Amino acid sequence: MNWWVSSYAQQGLYIELVSWIFWVLFSITLHELAHGWAAIWQGDDTPVRLGRMSASPLVHMGTNSLLMFALCGIAWGQMPVDRYRFRDGHRGDVYVSAAGPAMNLLIAAACVVLLTGWLRFVPAGSGLWRNGAVFLYFGVALNLILAPFNLLPIPPLDGSRILAGFSPRMRELYQRPQAQIFGLFIFIAIFFMTPIGGLFFEFGWRGAAVLVDLVGSLTGNPSIRQII
Repeated sequence: MNWWVSSYAQQGLYIELVSWIFWVLFSITLHELAHGWAAIWQGDDTPVRLGRMSASPLVHMGTNSLLMFALCGIAWGQMPVDRYRFRDGHRGDVYVSAAGPAMNLLIAAACVVLLTGWLRFVPAGSGLWRNGAVFLYFGVALNLILAPFNLLPIPPLDGSRILAGFSPRMRELYQRPQAQIFGLFIFIAIFFMTPIGGLFFEFGWRGAAVLVDLVGSLTGNPSIRQII
């Protein structure tokens, strides 16, 4: 099995490689910052006190995540918060937890808008035109993967905190010490041992392709996906 970086390089997919690296680091960092901003809005200054309101991916992802990213091309992040300080209690926990996936959807939407402008105003057919389109396409796809994936109701994903905010029974279940361990095993099993993990990637890429087709039609570039 080839290293994912060398696989891109051997095929000459350098803009695709750069795009994946950029959007993974950028999107995870903003995802975690969104949790932090929402927590601060809810009255919890934990992210500030711990110095986590930073634009550095290293702060949010840590060395283990970055090492996994270097080896496998996937990563994760974390934003420490104190849910007992939230002004709106369990409802506040829902807001803070949902802020991360909402940020990913916002990034995807921004990429669609930028892609529309790019295809409309940059001369078609040039290398710059293609590279910019590919770069923004990757931004759409990755964030369409991250948003629904993080909404899975499995600890430690955001969906588990959102569900706990609405269901006292699930909240009690998730607060048990073994819940995080079982959740981690379930997460690994789903992502690496079943087709479900691949479905999230399929959804992201197909969803981005549909949006690219729409943008191409609106800008007079209906064949844009053929070069991506």
